[in-house]
Amino acid sequence: VGKTRLAVAAAHRLAEGCPDGAWLVDLTALAPTRDAATDAPAELVMAAVGIQPAAGPGDPATGADRLAGALRGRHLLLVLDNCEHLVESVAALLAGLLPVAPGLRVLATSQAPLELAGEVLWEVPPLGVPDDAGADPQRLARASAVALFVARAAASSRGFALTGDSAPLVAQVCRRLDGIPLALELAATRVRALGLRGLVAGLDDRFRVLTAGPRDAPARQRTLTAVIDWSWGLLTEPERGVLRRLAVHPDGCALPAAEAVCADGVGVPGPAVLGLLAQLVDRSLVVADDRGTDGVRYRLLESVAAYGLDRLREAGELADVRRRHAGHHTELAIRAEPLLYGPDQRTWLRRLDVEAANLRAALDTLVGDDAADAALRLVNALTWSWIVRGRLVEARRALDAALRLGGTADPAARARALTWRAAIGLQLGEDRDAAARQAAVAGLDRDDGDAAGQARARWFLGRALLDGGELETGTALVRGALDTCRAVGDRWGEAAALTTTAQLAHVRGDLAAIERDAGRSVELFRALGDRWGLLQATEWLGGLAEMTGDFERAIALNRDGLRLAEELALPIDAAGRLAWLGWISTQLGDHPQAREYCEEALRITTEQDYPPGMVMAELGLAVAARRDGKLDIAEAHLGSLLAEARRQEALSGAPVVYLSLRLIELGYLAESRGDAATALARHREAVALARGMEAPRDLAGALEGLAAATALAGEHGEAARLLG
Repeated sequence: VGKTRLAVAAAHRLAEGCPDGAWLVDLTALAPTRDAATDAPAELVMAAVGIQPAAGPGDPATGADRLAGALRGRHLLLVLDNCEHLVESVAALLAGLLPVAPGLRVLATSQAPLELAGEVLWEVPPLGVPDDAGADPQRLARASAVALFVARAAASSRGFALTGDSAPLVAQVCRRLDGIPLALELAATRVRALGLRGLVAGLDDRFRVLTAGPRDAPARQRTLTAVIDWSWGLLTEPERGVLRRLAVHPDGCALPAAEAVCADGVGVPGPAVLGLLAQLVDRSLVVADDRGTDGVRYRLLESVAAYGLDRLREAGELADVRRRHAGHHTELAIRAEPLLYGPDQRTWLRRLDVEAANLRAALDTLVGDDAADAALRLVNALTWSWIVRGRLVEARRALDAALRLGGTADPAARARALTWRAAIGLQLGEDRDAAARQAAVAGLDRDDGDAAGQARARWFLGRALLDGGELETGTALVRGALDTCRAVGDRWGEAAALTTTAQLAHVRGDLAAIERDAGRSVELFRALGDRWGLLQATEWLGGLAEMTGDFERAIALNRDGLRLAEELALPIDAAGRLAWLGWISTQLGDHPQAREYCEEALRITTEQDYPPGMVMAELGLAVAARRDGKLDIAEAHLGSLLAEARRQEALSGAPVVYLSLRLIELGYLAESRGDAATALARHREAVALARGMEAPRDLAGALEGLAAATALAGEHGEAARLLG
């Protein structure tokens, strides 16, 4: 849409180089069935250019012959507008004209190419749409789609203007209408009656809303339905079948999905889908996007997709095609899941990212059909990719949807989903439901022939419990998972569990155990080619380097980890490395650099809604502020951190990991304010906590802080004893 206006504008510029002028020939008046095999196109061109079409009695010359003779010596530009319904006859006409009329130039508008020698194609793109719904109005106004919409809306609704309030809504309209000029113009005329918010809401039923085109426009351009009806009417039945079935893909698809979903085994066999897609691409109804790394993806503009879904309902195919779509994408997820644990990890993570909208649509279909077993298979296959990507909220929502369905013939799959759900809830800081977790773990003890899969789920639940401060239960689950993985030869599961035992050793300050477990984990993950695993294991080697004062190695390991996390597009892991770098910067006295690292880590973990990472980043900000003398800032951070820790303690009945460090910092903060009593209380609580958790490094730090508070209270002999 918009080809005619563009062609006319171009012709005005080109006309100066054509001594015999530029001529517009609108072919829409010709019928595709009646006029395609006649001289009608040639006669229409002759009428436009002013050539007499009449022939004498018995004259065997065709209209094309007479037109060729008349144009032989002329230098002119022909603009042949709307050729799509007469492609073959127009191509035949031009194939005869161009060789005998060397001064002839043709600018044709069509949804499909003419496929003639010397033809140069220019695909008319949609108008530029904004990518930020909350952008500044002045910047938004520079997007061509916004400029057109605002101009037409202002002409239709007096006083309409782009403001800070209206800009996000205008941006949404332009995006949802894909920058299609005519659709934007139709929408702009509705602002007066519906208001901007009403228009946005109405786009869910756009074919009912966008029906107010100007009376002097051609009939095919007065409503959005008529615009697409014109193109639909030119398709063969197999082309229509593929187009309407393609509409169930919410964000496009690759060829295998198109073949699985769009073929029907009768009129459209699987091998025919590619050719039909190519024809639809040529007709500009399907966009072939080859900018990705996984081959061509076929997608529809939103309006074409909405039209296709309407035709799918009319054909009575919607439910069946959606089930085929869900089945294909469930199998894709199941095939991908084992490949997320090795050298192909990056490729398959990216592939699942690209298919995210299709996978969500597949789950919606399975939930709507009450297909409990299929839904559990899908979410169990996808959960690890969501966890690695840090998309925990999406994982929680999907697991809840699948688990809410009725009975299932696969109790082990349900138990595994329950365990994933419990672990993700812990990581998102939800209230702890011990009974649900115990039921999940009990379910995982079933003998379903997949001991490694059970052990991996128990490991992840144990890791989440440790992050939430439940040390005893978490440690037992992790160590049990480690033993099982070693017994069944699951090297990935063993390596994963070792990263967590290395973390536990870091809490205890057991240097030898950190080096042993993290080092072995690195060996296993490197042999498996799992880059995510290397990222986890090297984190604790970096922690060991920081703990022993080897800051140069700690910085190098964490910078390498940050680079790897960014390459794998793992925001939570990147935030963890940034927080580590901030902590090390604080140790080195570079407080501005520490704040920069930790602020970025906090921004990322807040965006990802990942509480453990938020705690680490905010703790780094608190320590940097306190050591830099910014006591009010430090107090604000530490106050919120302590409140969250107390909440977690109340839920779990156990101390939170690294709580002693928060208490030590609060003690030093009180000391800096000259409040010896509060400092003593905080440090004494930290000493007791560190002893109970058998964390010697935290105990040393708490004793050092207690010594400082004791000295502040004037008891210098006791302070010396504590330091000793």
